[in-house]
Amino acid sequence: MARRPRPKVVTLTDAAAARVREVMADRAAGFLRVGVKNAGCAGMEYTMDYVDDVATADERVEDNGVSI
Repeated sequence: MARRPRPKVVTLTDAAAARVREVMADRAAGFLRVGVKNAGCAGMEYTMDYVDDVATADERVEDNGVSI
């Protein structure tokens, strides 16, 4: 029995992908890293960083021509 493909953990709209591509071109960074950490009133805080390398624990997602 074939396994179902795993769904992407994040997706981008066309407008969001265009903006990320624009910002990444200005910064000359390779990837957008998106994460969640414990903090804030609700107990979770989202983080975003522009990075050149993929870390060991990162899950790489390609969506609308952007690597996140």
